[in-house]
Amino acid sequence: QVQLVESGGGLVQAGGSLRLSCAASGSIFTRNTMGWYRQAPGKQREFVASVYSGGSTNYADSVKGRFTISRDNAKNTVFLQMNSLKPEDTAIYYCKVTTFKEYWGQGTQVTVSS
Repeated sequence: QVQLVESGGGLVQAGGSLRLSCAASGSIFTRNTMGWYRQAPGKQREFVASVYSGGSTNYADSVKGRFTISRDNAKNTVFLQMNSLKPEDTAIYYCKVTTFKEYWGQGTQVTVSS
C-alpha cells in the first residue's frame, strides 16, 4: 500500500515563499512521475508541476519561473519550492505519484494573503 504524506503548507504574505514536501512510503515502481496539483475553492483541481524519475520536469504556465519542483529518489520524496507567491496561488495542494496506478496525498493548505 502506497501512502503519501504532504507537509509545508501554511499562511504567507504575497511575495513570500513556501516549500512543500511529499514523502511516499510503500512499494513504488522505480520509474514514476511525482507531481503537485492544486484546488482552489469553487474550482477544479489543476496541474501545477511534475518531475519524472529521470529528472525531466513540467510546469503549468501560471507557475513557471516562480515554482521549482525537485525530488530525492533515495527517499521517495518530492518537493515544491514556491517563490513570489500570489493570492491566486491560494489552494489545497495535493501530491500525486503515478506508476501503473495513481496515488494521491491528503492535501496541504496554502494561503497567500494580499
